[in-house]
Amino acid sequence: MVRVSEVRPATGFDVEVTFTDGSVRRIDLAPFLRGPVFQPLIDDPALFRAVYVDPVGKTLAWPNGADIDPDVLYLGLKPAE
Repeated sequence: MVRVSEVRPATGFDVEVTFTDGSVRRIDLAPFLRGPVFQPLIDDPALFRAVYVDPVGKTLAWPNGADIDPDVLYLGLKPAE
């Protein structure tokens, strides 16, 4: 299973993600930021930029409890509606 090992905010809602297989991708997270848990990230750029790698789930997470499935990120799957 490939997971996230590093994340760095870029511009807008883009992040640069390094995966445990060594691949690096720039991902636009805007399509993933839907629903009440993600709304604070849209409203507050500083909160969005506080993204970090969750040490347990090895995926992107934020201080407000939001996270995104690492398989969705790695496989480039369409975000849930």
